[in-house]
Amino acid sequence: MKPKWLKSKIPGGKNYQRLKGLLKDLKLHTVCEEAKCPNIGECWNRSTATVMIMGDICTRSCGFCAVKTGRPIQLDALEPQHVAEAVQTLGLKHVVITSVDRDDLPDGGSRHFAETIRQVKALCPSTQVEVLIPDFQGEDEALKTLFAAGPHILNHNIETVPSLQREVRPQANFERSLKVLSMAQRAGLVAKSGLMLGLGESDHEIAETLKALRQRGKVSILTLGQYLRPTPDHLEVKKYYTPQEFAEWKDFAESLGFEMVASGPMVRSSYHADEAALPWRDQGSSAVETVGIVR
Repeated sequence: MKPKWLKSKIPGGKNYQRLKGLLKDLKLHTVCEEAKCPNIGECWNRSTATVMIMGDICTRSCGFCAVKTGRPIQLDALEPQHVAEAVQTLGLKHVVITSVDRDDLPDGGSRHFAETIRQVKALCPSTQVEVLIPDFQGEDEALKTLFAAGPHILNHNIETVPSLQREVRPQANFERSLKVLSMAQRAGLVAKSGLMLGLGESDHEIAETLKALRQRGKVSILTLGQYLRPTPDHLEVKKYYTPQEFAEWKDFAESLGFEMVASGPMVRSSYHADEAALPWRDQGSSAVETVGIVR
């Protein structure tokens, strides 16, 4: 049985229905729905959602994730435009764009992702763009293509400690993810990452992973949340962390130099992302000048 601090309200409300209708009309997916996020009701009533591009079928089979695995559909050439239109209609000051993994594509979908960023920035120049990206198999050119589009914040989740990587996300690895994050920071982007707690990690492993994210990944924004099992077919929850324990990990992370830390049982990588990004709202991105345009 879940502890009382993990209870969430049934989704509903005027803004929730409005956003649901808009996303349906524009044929857009959200990670909120596909990954069964427990915060969907709260976030959608705040008119915030994380748009998931390149379809709703992933080529990877992570042990924690509720997104469908299989053979993805062809990319929708109009999707970048539709995402930009949704951002404009909602009048967003901050948008989070993520995607499924598309290992079936030669570039992992990086050009499509980059075009989405460009169209949002062109139509909504005052909107801060945060992206939550896959690792693109660590391919430098694919990553540079995305960086050159100039998102303000680059989020790539490490998800768990090194010893659990193969079980939790078998087609990814810890070192590759650190490379993605450090490349983003060197490209002039604000690097962000996060972990789920409760998969069987030790306190020592959490501490060492946070040190690696800060020192080697050059991560500025960190999220820590409780892993919740989406279905009986997914990995079991080994431990429920208390709010006090999350507060203690927040203090530890801040002592390492992370500039913003969101830590709590219900925290997810995009939860209140607009608030975490406030310190960087007016800074813009120097990625285009630093990396160069990759066509």
